[in-house]
Amino acid sequence: MPDDPENPSLLGQIKDKLIRSKQKWAEEGRAITGRPDMGHVSRLPPGQKLVTNWPVLDLGVQPDVKPENWRLRVTGLVENQAVWTLDEFKALPVFEDVSDIHCVTTWSRYDNHWKGVSARTILDIVKPKPDARHVIFHSYDGYTTNVKIGVFSDPNVLLAYEWEGQPLAREHGGPVRVVIPDWYLWKSAKWVTRIEFVVEDRKGFWETRGYHNEADPWKEERYS
Repeated sequence: MPDDPENPSLLGQIKDKLIRSKQKWAEEGRAITGRPDMGHVSRLPPGQKLVTNWPVLDLGVQPDVKPENWRLRVTGLVENQAVWTLDEFKALPVFEDVSDIHCVTTWSRYDNHWKGVSARTILDIVKPKPDARHVIFHSYDGYTTNVKIGVFSDPNVLLAYEWEGQPLAREHGGPVRVVIPDWYLWKSAKWVTRIEFVVEDRKGFWETRGYHNEADPWKEERYS
């Protein structure tokens, strides 16, 4: 596939049926229980079901990004714009974490072992400008999603290149994906290639199709 991270051609290959189905879920408020667990009494957020495998959900395209061709660019409102190859990225301070993940399609998986680079390390390097308020993730398949800069700076957020001691598989977003454990998984962009810091919020792929602009599983922020 082309290495140009801004190439929109892959969007034309997205499975329309999948997108229509998930939009319908958003319109219907599918899987919302109406019982948000604000106090996190249970480890499992409301409306979720525990799984031991890792289901694969994507836009119908799994870009084949060779490790030697992968690039991560940091652009926008930062003092130091950056570009890393995979080898250069792996040479940054290593961050390891264990966290649960929660998908908006109602499954959760406990105790995922991640290895990668902490978001805080990236922030320390690029130094966002004072007016940077939001972060937009861009993926090799044309996908985008958005979070507040405060979410990106949470201590458990990372860009992961290993899961359970193995290189992150293509179907799960390898070579590198975002991991934001405290939000539904659609905010953890797979196949990430660019991180953009901006003033104004800009909704991403699913957010413009009925998904909530936030994504707190404990508040059941599935759909807007």
